[in-house]
Amino acid sequence: MEELYRPAEIEAEAQQYWDQNASFEVTEDPGKEKFYCLSMFPYPSGKLHMGHVRNYTITDVISRFQRMQGKNVLHPMGWDAFGLPAENAAIQNKTAPAKWTYQNVDYMKGQLKSLGFGFDWSRELATCQPSYYRWEQWFFTRLYEKGLVYKKMATVNWDPVDQTVLANEQVIDGRGWRSGALVERKEIPQWFIKITDYAEELLADLDKLPEWPEQVRTMQRNWIGKSRGVDMTFDLASEVAGITAFDIYTTRPDTLMGVTYVSLAAEHPIAQALAEDNAELAAFIAECKSQSVAEADMATMEKKGMDTGIKAVHPLTGEEVPVWVANYVLMDYGSGAVMAVPGHDQRDWEFATQYGLPIVQVIEAADGESVDLTKEAFVEKGKLVNSGEFDGLAFKAAFDAIAAKLGAAGKGKVSTNYRLRDWGVSRQRYWGAPIPMFNLEDGGEIPVPAHKLPVLLPEDVVMDGVQSPIKADKEWRKDELDGVAVERETDTFDTFMESSWYYARYTSPNFDEGMLDPTAANYWLPVDQYVGGIEHAILHLLYARFFHKLMRDEGLVNSDEPFKRLLCQGMVLAESFYKEGEKGAKIWVAPSDVNVERDDKGRAVRATHKETGEELVAGGVVKMSKSKNNGIDPHATVEQYGADTVRLFTMFAAPPEQTLEWHESGVEGASRFLRKLWKTVHAHLGAGEIATLDPNALNDKHKDLRRKTHETIQKVSDDYGRRQTFNTAVAAVMELLNETGKLADRNSAQGLAVEREALVAAVQLLAPVTPHICHKLWALLGHADALIDAAWPTVDESALVRSSITLVVQVNGKVRAKLEAPADADKARLEKLALADANVQKFIDDKTVRKVIVVPGKLVNIVAN
Repeated sequence: MEELYRPAEIEAEAQQYWDQNASFEVTEDPGKEKFYCLSMFPYPSGKLHMGHVRNYTITDVISRFQRMQGKNVLHPMGWDAFGLPAENAAIQNKTAPAKWTYQNVDYMKGQLKSLGFGFDWSRELATCQPSYYRWEQWFFTRLYEKGLVYKKMATVNWDPVDQTVLANEQVIDGRGWRSGALVERKEIPQWFIKITDYAEELLADLDKLPEWPEQVRTMQRNWIGKSRGVDMTFDLASEVAGITAFDIYTTRPDTLMGVTYVSLAAEHPIAQALAEDNAELAAFIAECKSQSVAEADMATMEKKGMDTGIKAVHPLTGEEVPVWVANYVLMDYGSGAVMAVPGHDQRDWEFATQYGLPIVQVIEAADGESVDLTKEAFVEKGKLVNSGEFDGLAFKAAFDAIAAKLGAAGKGKVSTNYRLRDWGVSRQRYWGAPIPMFNLEDGGEIPVPAHKLPVLLPEDVVMDGVQSPIKADKEWRKDELDGVAVERETDTFDTFMESSWYYARYTSPNFDEGMLDPTAANYWLPVDQYVGGIEHAILHLLYARFFHKLMRDEGLVNSDEPFKRLLCQGMVLAESFYKEGEKGAKIWVAPSDVNVERDDKGRAVRATHKETGEELVAGGVVKMSKSKNNGIDPHATVEQYGADTVRLFTMFAAPPEQTLEWHESGVEGASRFLRKLWKTVHAHLGAGEIATLDPNALNDKHKDLRRKTHETIQKVSDDYGRRQTFNTAVAAVMELLNETGKLADRNSAQGLAVEREALVAAVQLLAPVTPHICHKLWALLGHADALIDAAWPTVDESALVRSSITLVVQVNGKVRAKLEAPADADKARLEKLALADANVQKFIDDKTVRKVIVVPGKLVNIVAN
């Protein structure tokens, strides 16, 4: 064995072995317990970042541990390859998105391999491959045939210069992110999938996911937003374009007697009809269409409106109230109309205050405290006042009584509503899977038949940054069906479509007879462990759950949920530094270009640029990002320290669900530990031949080390498996190595045998985290078979038995002695030992012992005065 630890050579050797032996390729084995471990797949942006490294190290640790438990482990990898970033990069780099994407996939795959991740690369997929999206298109046509897909006009953000739809995040201060043009709200036809048909099941089945973080389940419950309310009808005092009434939905019918006006969305049919003959109203509606519809913006923006001049009839009192068009009412939510109760809804209060509309109190505080509606709305539930026959009723009684009265009058009924809206899957971008529909000359549409799938996306295109190449290509749009000319749909799928079922395709990635091979899918699914960022808690995870239920109902899978256990890893943080630029602009400097002086607690007290010597400002420890220029290149770190060091630091620095602060000193510490492990094994192997371990021939020192070994096996097994606290698992192995250094006895055969057991166990326990060095050390410690095929170490219960215990002795609550006592000593003997100790005697010899409290195996507390 070489004396020096050389990570580059060791890691290359281990990776070559795994490649040559296809160590991570798996097939279905009904006779073996399966374990499917998955991390959220990456977008091929060009380079891995430390967030990727942390995510994939976590799943690799779990996968390797479960494999050593004797399970058949699937750990696949692929690429979330469609999406807008590829289009932007293609425009910037004057290339096609496909070429850019495939180049990035090749580079990032090499980076992943350099870190030793045990992926089954035979199952690799990229969502931009026709062999993948063909089945997504097929499935969409099946959903259409079942009535779960429909097309309707929907309001979108429209850039009039780039002639394209923008996502909300691409609208900055009301302008297109690229053109700078004022964004318009425009209605265009969009394709939708009826996720609302599954709202109740999606909500109820959250209770089937006890191994998901409660925070994520709560976020999904809130997003689905189930509520019990009342649908009610307001008649119009006079007909408008044939419309005589409109509906609203409210969860607060108890406030009905406080309605002083009603508000309509700009897109409401009544508003649209009135605007045809009212230029001022038409201008206001156009203004509403240019505003943000993000909920956060809607809550804080200035409330604006316009009185339509028409009246609505209160469904119970018969009084007429004015009808307004308001910018804070959206057509996408409810019916696009709200009953305005400014006394008890803050947005209505702000609107009414702005326009001098009446504010009436109809709810008083349950505790009788006074309510001041001149300052803000009173939004809590309480008792009804100024509500006629309903006065004095609390919320529930008022809800039931008013709902009953509305029902009797034919003006309303109790209903359940959901905040969740159907999933709009149309995108007017190029780099995505074409939506498999044919538009007919008469204006209808039909799904593309199976024999014409996939509808291929042309990859050899030129991006002009304005229009989608398939929208601009008239020839691509042409097709025929049974001799009749048809036109292909030029919208592409939202990329959430691809990420909603990729986990299932991994079970049979090369199956070409259908979307999934049911035998393989039902063997592997559901995923036993899913790992990804909390930022995907709602949309991706909700869509994937929905898609899984759709596949179940198509007979493709037999489980209800896709992911059994979920772990949301924390972000990776790093120090940031900047210098002041012109006009106060901050110019961020990479940490690798900074010299830092630190205090005795490791805090930066002075920072200077390595090249220029300029004084820099510490910007704090923040999330690694391009904008702060504080990302750490995994490739460079692996080259400097080795993959195992990067993996070890990533797992040791923090629990997986918490943020991880990247510190060079911590990485260096991880490297020192691996060198120490290597050096310890080197010294052990040079100490002589190893005898067979005989538990009956061990002295106390040997027993102590052996007990520590098996206590560590016990703890690390629980940390990796049940607790998933990998940092404490690593800490326990570090402690074992320290104890081995203290207790090793290389002058006796049994001493060497006990040390060998400890070192073998340490290597096995560290193997999931630092697989390369452990692969090598396992062989050097005399094992003919590779560590990747070894079983997890088992605990010898007899080794855990202690012959003695450390007894803490307190006098009046203060520790005065620590004694070694027989492990089987009874209370009387422990009390006698404690009272006889010389140091204890010093503190009680002039006092009267009033009480002795004995906690067997731990503590004796003497009360004396």
